Amino acid sequence: MEIKKTSLNKLHQDNNAKFVEFAGYEMPIQYSKGIIEEHKFTRSHSGIFDVSHMGQLFIYGDEGLTEELEKIFPLDLKNLKINSSKYSFLMNDDAGIYDDLIITKIEEGFLIILNAACKDKDFEILSNLLENKFKMNLEKNRSLIAIQGPESVKILNSIINGVDQLKFMTGNWFDTDNQKLFVTRSGYTGEDGFEISISNDKVEKFVENLIEKGAQLIGLGARDTLRLEAGLCLYGHELDINKTPVEANLRWAISKSRLSNGGFIGSKKIMKQMQNGASQIRVGIKPEGRLIAREKTKIFDDTDTQIGEITSGTFGPSVNGPIAMGYIDKEFSKIDTKILLEVRGKKYSAYVCELPFYKKNYVKGVN
Repeated sequence: MEIKKTSLNKLHQDNNAKFVEFAGYEMPIQYSKGIIEEHKFTRSHSGIFDVSHMGQLFIYGDEGLTEELEKIFPLDLKNLKINSSKYSFLMNDDAGIYDDLIITKIEEGFLIILNAACKDKDFEILSNLLENKFKMNLEKNRSLIAIQGPESVKILNSIINGVDQLKFMTGNWFDTDNQKLFVTRSGYTGEDGFEISISNDKVEKFVENLIEKGAQLIGLGARDTLRLEAGLCLYGHELDINKTPVEANLRWAISKSRLSNGGFIGSKKIMKQMQNGASQIRVGIKPEGRLIAREKTKIFDDTDTQIGEITSGTFGPSVNGPIAMGYIDKEFSKIDTKILLEVRGKKYSAYVCELPFYKKNYVKGVN
């Protein structure tokens, strides 16, 4: 199958990107300065991420659409304000996660941002669940750019006047340079930032403008270390069809009003787990010393019994040490519980720790 390219592919090449195949796309993993420098630059200044491989699904409809979507997602969508966003999941009947996503209420319906590897399957699942009653458009003519870090608001507001007034997890349409952009104040790095939906034919010039004003291109490598420090899940690692939101320690993302009545796909399993607890749960893990415990590393207790597995692990540049997340038997999930990690046949000490590893710097109010 032919590898797809985003509309910024030439710009990535011009900036000496090192590419990898990701979710069927040729994507930049890093640029010449390397992952650690890109990570630090995002935390201290402003990084630009090409996330155009992700799905932008527009679903158009009235109150009837809201009712139908509430049968699917564990959210109180009726009371969600226009241009407000929520993190959520597309699940099966057993509360297994098909995908995690961001859903935003817009004037004509909803905009749902889907993971790249899941977007086509998600479209199929949602089309079937909604019985093709509503107009659905998985946008192919728009790119998606994230700009993240403390200087992002100043840089972006100099190009799109008024974005500094957006609160965290809200968005709006903006007219600039004879084009319509949809901008949300959100991101996946733990920093203040924005995601911008923009026409494919305008995106290269737009990103060049951001670079001229001091932002830098950042690859998928640093995106991963940034999200892991922020304790954020990655689909295919912390989340998949065999995990539920309760097991993933994401019960906060389920609207309280929906928990009492259920009525959404997977609600019976979720309510049961909320009542009885899950047998395994996602936790933060700090290896002792400098050991990096990668995905699939087995976790043991002191009696040599396997009690879990690492789902993501890396060196955290902002915390200057190794960090990991994984699933562990509930009885071992308390903070500061000592555990053992098996790496290359040897066991090393680690302990369960609080998430996030790095304090998030989201902006709750208006600057």
